[in-house]
Amino acid sequence: MTGAVVVTTPSDVSLEDARKAINMFEQVRVPVLGLVENMSYLLIPGTNEKVDVFGSGGGLKTAEQMNVPFLGELALLPDVRIGGDTGRPITVYGEKDERAAPFYALARRITQRIDEVSAVKGPTMTIAD
Repeated sequence: MTGAVVVTTPSDVSLEDARKAINMFEQVRVPVLGLVENMSYLLIPGTNEKVDVFGSGGGLKTAEQMNVPFLGELALLPDVRIGGDTGRPITVYGEKDERAAPFYALARRITQRIDEVSAVKGPTMTIAD
């Protein structure tokens, strides 16, 4: 069973695109595993201060309105870009690394949703001569 994960930011334009994507997947009968809010906030390096660069809470609200699971939010971290640019993503530091932990948690939630969706039996078609 396949499914789609829709990723958005909290900005209004991105949320509108996410709504359109969810509607499109529903029309073509692709299960939506859930919605992820990326770049939910910027963590100021060296502090725990959060800055809502693109707004706040839009992903959760949209998931609730569209009746799809909210899979979580990911911070806007400079280390993610640096890891991508250098070919050493932050997930290589392991699940216990505070920068990588949200990605591991998201992967577990997506795996759980795949299992849930796969357990639902859909229609089948047999073609015979």
